[in-house]
Amino acid sequence: MRLGSHEAHELNELLLSCTNSIQSMALFINQAQDPELRDMIVRHYSVHVQDYNMKVEYANRMISRDQLNIPALSMSPVAENPVYAYPGLQPRVQLQQLDDRAIVTSYLLTLKRAGREYAWSAMECSTPQLRAFLEDAFRMCSHQAFEVWSYMARKGLYPVEYATNTALQAMQQIYQPVSQHNPAQLYT
Repeated sequence: MRLGSHEAHELNELLLSCTNSIQSMALFINQAQDPELRDMIVRHYSVHVQDYNMKVEYANRMISRDQLNIPALSMSPVAENPVYAYPGLQPRVQLQQLDDRAIVTSYLLTLKRAGREYAWSAMECSTPQLRAFLEDAFRMCSHQAFEVWSYMARKGLYPVEYATNTALQAMQQIYQPVSQHNPAQLYT
Protein backbone atom coordinates (compact mmCIF):
# COMPACT_ATOMS: atom_id res chain seq x y z
CA MET A 1 0.00 0.00 0.00
CA ARG A 2 1.28 3.46 -0.90
CA LEU A 3 0.26 6.79 0.55
CA GLY A 4 -0.82 9.60 -1.69
CA SER A 5 1.40 12.66 -1.59
CA HIS A 6 -1.26 14.67 0.24
CA GLU A 7 -1.61 11.87 2.81
CA ALA A 8 2.13 11.87 3.40
CA HIS A 9 2.10 15.65 3.92
CA GLU A 10 -0.86 15.39 6.32
CA LEU A 11 0.86 12.56 8.20
CA ASN A 12 4.02 14.66 8.52
CA GLU A 13 2.02 17.57 9.99
CA LEU A 14 0.20 15.23 12.38
CA LEU A 15 3.50 13.71 13.52
CA LEU A 16 4.94 17.16 14.17
CA SER A 17 1.81 18.16 16.07
CA CYS A 18 1.85 14.94 18.09
CA THR A 19 5.50 15.50 19.02
CA ASN A 20 4.52 18.90 20.38
CA SER A 21 1.52 17.47 22.27
CA ILE A 22 3.58 14.75 23.94
CA GLN A 23 6.29 17.19 24.99
CA SER A 24 3.69 19.66 26.29
CA MET A 25 1.96 16.90 28.24
CA ALA A 26 5.28 15.93 29.86
CA LEU A 27 5.71 19.54 30.97
CA PHE A 28 2.10 19.69 32.21
CA ILE A 29 2.53 16.49 34.25
CA ASN A 30 5.59 17.95 35.96
CA GLN A 31 4.01 21.34 36.67
CA ALA A 32 0.37 20.52 37.54
CA GLN A 33 -0.47 21.20 41.19
CA ASP A 34 -3.98 19.70 41.33
CA PRO A 35 -3.68 15.90 41.70
CA GLU A 36 -6.92 15.39 39.73
CA LEU A 37 -5.54 17.39 36.78
CA ARG A 38 -2.18 15.63 36.93
CA ASP A 39 -3.80 12.17 37.10
CA MET A 40 -6.05 12.97 34.13
CA ILE A 41 -3.09 14.04 31.98
CA VAL A 42 -1.05 11.01 33.08
CA ARG A 43 -3.99 8.75 32.13
CA HIS A 44 -4.20 10.36 28.68
CA TYR A 45 -0.45 10.39 28.10
CA SER A 46 0.07 6.75 27.07
CA VAL A 47 -2.67 6.97 24.40
CA HIS A 48 -0.92 9.97 22.84
CA VAL A 49 2.36 8.05 22.77
CA GLN A 50 0.55 5.07 21.21
CA ASP A 51 -1.03 7.43 18.66
CA TYR A 52 2.38 8.88 17.80
CA ASN A 53 3.95 5.41 17.43
CA MET A 54 1.13 4.30 15.14
CA LYS A 55 1.69 7.33 12.92
CA VAL A 56 5.41 6.51 12.81
CA GLU A 57 4.45 3.00 11.67
CA TYR A 58 2.29 4.46 8.89
CA ALA A 59 5.14 6.75 7.85
CA ASN A 60 7.67 3.89 7.78
CA ARG A 61 5.60 0.86 6.74
CA MET A 62 2.36 2.39 5.34
CA ILE A 63 0.49 0.20 7.86
CA SER A 64 0.04 -0.26 11.59
CA ARG A 65 -1.09 -3.47 13.21
CA ASP A 66 -2.02 -1.69 16.44
CA GLN A 67 -5.51 -0.51 17.43
CA LEU A 68 -5.74 2.88 19.14
CA ASN A 69 -7.03 2.72 22.72
CA ILE A 70 -9.90 5.21 22.58
CA PRO A 71 -11.04 6.22 26.06
CA ALA A 72 -14.72 5.84 26.85
CA LEU A 73 -16.80 8.99 26.69
CA SER A 74 -18.11 10.01 30.09
CA MET A 75 -21.89 10.20 29.96
CA SER A 76 -22.36 11.88 33.34
CA PRO A 77 -23.80 15.40 33.43
CA VAL A 78 -21.17 18.09 33.49
CA ALA A 79 -22.37 21.11 35.40
CA GLU A 80 -25.74 20.80 37.07
CA ASN A 81 -25.30 24.21 38.68
CA PRO A 82 -23.30 26.47 36.39
CA VAL A 83 -20.89 28.95 37.92
CA TYR A 84 -21.89 32.53 37.20
CA ALA A 85 -18.80 34.31 38.47
CA TYR A 86 -15.65 33.25 36.69
CA PRO A 87 -12.16 34.31 37.76
CA GLY A 88 -10.65 36.97 35.51
CA LEU A 89 -7.98 36.02 33.06
CA GLN A 90 -5.11 37.99 31.62
CA PRO A 91 -2.12 36.54 29.79
CA ARG A 92 1.03 36.48 31.87
CA VAL A 93 3.85 37.92 29.82
CA GLN A 94 6.65 36.72 32.08
CA LEU A 95 6.59 33.43 33.96
CA GLN A 96 8.74 30.58 35.14
CA GLN A 97 6.02 27.97 35.51
CA LEU A 98 2.47 27.43 34.29
CA ASP A 99 -0.37 27.39 36.81
CA ASP A 100 -3.11 24.76 36.63
CA ARG A 101 -5.47 27.06 34.73
CA ALA A 102 -2.85 27.70 32.04
CA ILE A 103 -2.06 23.99 31.87
CA VAL A 104 -5.65 22.81 31.51
CA THR A 105 -6.48 25.58 29.03
CA SER A 106 -3.46 24.75 26.89
CA TYR A 107 -4.26 21.05 27.04
CA LEU A 108 -7.90 21.58 26.04
CA LEU A 109 -6.93 23.81 23.12
CA THR A 110 -4.30 21.25 22.02
CA LEU A 111 -6.92 18.48 22.01
CA LYS A 112 -9.43 20.62 20.10
CA ARG A 113 -6.87 21.58 17.47
CA ALA A 114 -5.60 18.01 17.13
CA GLY A 115 -9.17 16.72 16.82
CA ARG A 116 -9.93 19.17 14.00
CA GLU A 117 -6.73 18.17 12.22
CA TYR A 118 -7.54 14.45 12.53
CA ALA A 119 -11.07 14.99 11.23
CA TRP A 120 -9.84 17.07 8.29
CA SER A 121 -7.07 14.60 7.47
CA ALA A 122 -9.50 11.68 7.61
CA MET A 123 -11.81 13.42 5.13
CA GLU A 124 -8.89 13.86 2.74
CA CYS A 125 -7.52 10.31 3.16
CA SER A 126 -7.89 7.74 0.39
CA THR A 127 -6.12 4.89 2.21
CA PRO A 128 -8.89 3.02 4.10
CA GLN A 129 -6.80 1.72 7.02
CA LEU A 130 -5.13 5.11 7.59
CA ARG A 131 -8.53 6.82 7.31
CA ALA A 132 -9.97 4.52 10.01
CA PHE A 133 -6.98 5.25 12.27
CA LEU A 134 -7.44 9.02 11.79
CA GLU A 135 -11.14 8.68 12.64
CA ASP A 136 -10.17 6.79 15.82
CA ALA A 137 -7.61 9.49 16.67
CA PHE A 138 -10.34 12.13 16.27
CA ARG A 139 -12.57 10.20 18.68
CA MET A 140 -9.67 9.91 21.13
CA CYS A 141 -9.20 13.69 21.10
CA SER A 142 -12.94 14.32 21.28
CA HIS A 143 -13.41 12.07 24.32
CA GLN A 144 -10.37 13.45 26.11
CA ALA A 145 -11.35 17.06 25.32
CA PHE A 146 -14.77 16.41 26.82
CA GLU A 147 -13.16 15.11 30.01
CA VAL A 148 -10.84 18.13 30.19
CA TRP A 149 -13.73 20.52 29.51
CA SER A 150 -15.79 18.80 32.22
CA TYR A 151 -12.95 19.31 34.69
CA MET A 152 -12.73 22.99 33.72
CA ALA A 153 -16.50 23.47 34.02
CA ARG A 154 -16.56 21.85 37.49
CA LYS A 155 -13.69 24.07 38.63
CA GLY A 156 -15.32 27.25 37.29
CA LEU A 157 -12.64 27.72 34.62
CA TYR A 158 -14.89 27.40 31.57
CA PRO A 159 -18.23 29.18 31.24
CA VAL A 160 -21.29 26.96 30.99
CA GLU A 161 -24.27 28.80 29.55
CA TYR A 162 -27.53 26.98 29.07
CA ALA A 163 -29.88 27.91 26.25
CA THR A 164 -32.90 29.91 27.36
CA ASN A 165 -36.35 28.31 27.24
CA THR A 166 -37.30 30.90 24.62
CA ALA A 167 -34.45 29.82 22.33
CA LEU A 168 -35.29 26.14 22.81
CA GLN A 169 -39.00 26.69 22.18
CA ALA A 170 -38.27 28.64 18.99
CA MET A 171 -36.08 25.82 17.71
CA GLN A 172 -38.72 23.22 18.62
CA GLN A 173 -41.36 25.16 16.68
CA ILE A 174 -39.20 25.47 13.57
CA TYR A 175 -38.01 21.89 13.08
CA GLN A 176 -40.45 19.03 12.67
CA PRO A 177 -39.65 15.31 12.28
CA VAL A 178 -39.88 13.56 8.91
CA SER A 179 -42.97 11.36 9.01
CA GLN A 180 -41.55 8.74 6.63
CA HIS A 181 -39.13 6.47 8.54
CA ASN A 182 -37.49 5.17 5.38
CA PRO A 183 -37.75 7.98 2.80
CA ALA A 184 -35.49 6.10 0.36
CA GLN A 185 -38.49 3.83 -0.35
CA LEU A 186 -40.14 6.77 -2.07
CA TYR A 187 -37.51 6.57 -4.83
CA THR A 188 -37.49 2.84 -5.55
